[in-house]
Amino acid sequence: MDYPGNSQDMAVPPVEGVAGGGTAYGWNDGGLNVSNPLKGSIDPTEVPTADLVHVWCLPSTANVGPQEVPRNLEPVNLLAARNERESVQLAIRPKVSWSGSSVAGVVQVQCCDLCSASGDRLIVGQSLKLRRVVPILGVPDALVPLDLPISQISLQPGETTAVWVSIDVPNEQPPGLYEGEIIINATKADTESSSQCLGKAEKHQLFTELRNCLDALEPIDGKPLDEVVERVKSSTTSLRKVLLSSSFSEFFSDNGPVDMMDEDAISNLSVRVKLSLTVWDFIIPTTPSLPAVFGISDTVIEDRFGVGHGSSEWYDALEQHFKWLLQYRISPYFCRWGDSMRVLTYTSPWPADHPKSDEYFSDPRLAAYAVPHSPVVSCNDAAKDYLQKEIEILRTKSHWKKAYFYLWDEPLNMEQYESLCNMASEVHAYAPDARVLTTYYCGPSDAPLAPTPFEAFLKVPKFLRPHTQIYCTSEWVFGNREDLVKDVISELHPENGEEWWTYVCMGPSDPHPNWHLGMRGTQHRAVMWRVWKEGGTGFLYWGANCYEKATVPSAEIKFRRGLPPGDGVLYYPGEVFSSSKQPVASLRLERILSGLQDPRLAYVLDMSVNLNA
Repeated sequence: MDYPGNSQDMAVPPVEGVAGGGTAYGWNDGGLNVSNPLKGSIDPTEVPTADLVHVWCLPSTANVGPQEVPRNLEPVNLLAARNERESVQLAIRPKVSWSGSSVAGVVQVQCCDLCSASGDRLIVGQSLKLRRVVPILGVPDALVPLDLPISQISLQPGETTAVWVSIDVPNEQPPGLYEGEIIINATKADTESSSQCLGKAEKHQLFTELRNCLDALEPIDGKPLDEVVERVKSSTTSLRKVLLSSSFSEFFSDNGPVDMMDEDAISNLSVRVKLSLTVWDFIIPTTPSLPAVFGISDTVIEDRFGVGHGSSEWYDALEQHFKWLLQYRISPYFCRWGDSMRVLTYTSPWPADHPKSDEYFSDPRLAAYAVPHSPVVSCNDAAKDYLQKEIEILRTKSHWKKAYFYLWDEPLNMEQYESLCNMASEVHAYAPDARVLTTYYCGPSDAPLAPTPFEAFLKVPKFLRPHTQIYCTSEWVFGNREDLVKDVISELHPENGEEWWTYVCMGPSDPHPNWHLGMRGTQHRAVMWRVWKEGGTGFLYWGANCYEKATVPSAEIKFRRGLPPGDGVLYYPGEVFSSSKQPVASLRLERILSGLQDPRLAYVLDMSVNLNA
C-alpha cells in the first residue's frame, strides 16, 4: 500500500471493530515517529499535502474523537450486496498550521464516481455521499452533509476531524468491482471564502444563463432537425460562457478548462485515498424481514417547527420525517403520550380512506404500521364509530397483515393492565385477527403473578391473553442471563399467531448493546444482532427525536433529563447545523441500519453457500 507522498511512519494502536478492540478514543501509546522539515511560512499549494496533514481510514464502528491518533493510510476495500449501504470513515489531522488564523488550515476534499471495468458507475451525490462527523456533548455523533463533489473543511490545531463516507448500492446495479478515489488537498484559507461566497447578482446571472439553456432545449420534440441543431449550438455557447466565468476560475489551467478529475489537472501534491467496492450478485429485499418500528414524537415536531396540529404544514412536516426514516429500513410511527403511559400511535396521520394512507401502508419499505385507537386529528363527530370504520377499511387491504395496535407503554399496575385489556377488547370486537402490541418489563406491581419479579414477568402473557398478540419485552430484564430467553419463548403460543418482540431504552446499559451516546460502535450495531440471535420476530424503539422541548428549529439540542445521553434521540434537526431543513442522522442511526442489514446479509450468504455445496 505505497503511495507517493502518503507515507506516514507510526506505531498503530488497536481500532474498535478491528482485531485488538478498544474504543478508538485517543490512544496515548501510539508513538508517532514523524520528522517534519518544514520551516518558515507555508504555502500549501507548493508543499505536499501529506507533509501538512495525516490522512487515514477507520471502520464505521470506530468512534473517532478529536484526539484519535493517526495510522497508516491504506486502500479501502468494501463489500456490499445490491440495495445495501456500506460506510467507512476518513480521518484528517493537521501536522502543522498553515492558515495564519485560529484554524490550523483548510483542506479540500474531492471525490469522483466509482467505476467498473465495464463502465458502470456509482455516482457521487446519488450513491456516494460524504458527511462530516460533528461531536454532540463531546462525543462524535451528528453526520452533517458536505457539498459534493468538492467540499472544504477547516481543521483545528491538534484535533482529528472525521468524514463519514457512505455508498448506497441501487437494486439494479450490475455486480462487479467499482473503483475510485477521494482526493485531499491542503489549500489557502482565502480559497474557502472565495469559492463559497457568490454575490446575489452573480448567482442570478448564473441562474438566468442556465435557465435559458434549459428553455432552449426542452421543447424540441417534433422540431425540424436544423432547428434542433441551432438550439443545441446556442445552448452550448451559453454553457461555455457560464463555465468560462470567474465563478469557476479555480478549475482552469493556463490552457483552458480542464475536467475536475483529469489526472493531469490534479496536483501531484495531493493525498489520494483509493476506494473500491465489490458489489455482490444478490439483492437485500426492499421489505425488511424483521419489522423495526421506531417512534417519532409529533409534539416535538409541533413545538420545534411551529406547526399547528392538523395544519397543512403539520402534515408536510410529518411526511418529511416519515419518508426520510424509511431509508434506514425502519418502520416509523408517530406518537404522543397520555396519562399513565397510555400512548396514541399512528403511522399515517390521515384517515384510512385517504389516498395518502394507502400510499404509506403499501410502501414496500414499510414492514409494519401502527393503527390509532382514536382520531389523530379531532373534528366534529370524529370519534363516533371511528375505530370501527378505520378497521373495516383496512381489513379489505392487502397490507392489513402489516397492521398493529400499540395502545399502552409499559403498564405497571392492575388499573393500567385492565385499561389496556378493555381497549384491546374493543379492537378485537371489530377485528378478531388484529394484532395488539404491548411493551412490558414486569407484571402488575399491586397483584403479583408469581413469587419472584422474574417469574411474574414470565406470567404476563398468560395474564394478557387473548388481549395481546405481540409481546414486546425489555432486553434489560435479561441482564447477563441470555439463557432466560428460552423461558420467555416457552410461555408464548406462536401457533396461535403470538409473536415475541424486544426493545431497548434506558437499559440495558454498558457492556450490553444499546444506542446510548458514547457506547462503542459495535454495541450500537449489535442491538439488532441480539434480536436475530435470540429469535425475536420484531423490534420497537420508543423515540427517535425525543429531545428537550424547543420552539426554534435551530435551537441547541438537549437530551431529556433523567435519561442516558442519546436515549430517544437518533437524528437531529438540520437547522441546528446549517440552513438545510433535511434531518441530520447520527452515527448510531447509521449503525442501526448496518445492524438491520447484517442478519439478512448473513441469511442470503448462508443460502448461497448451501446451494453451492
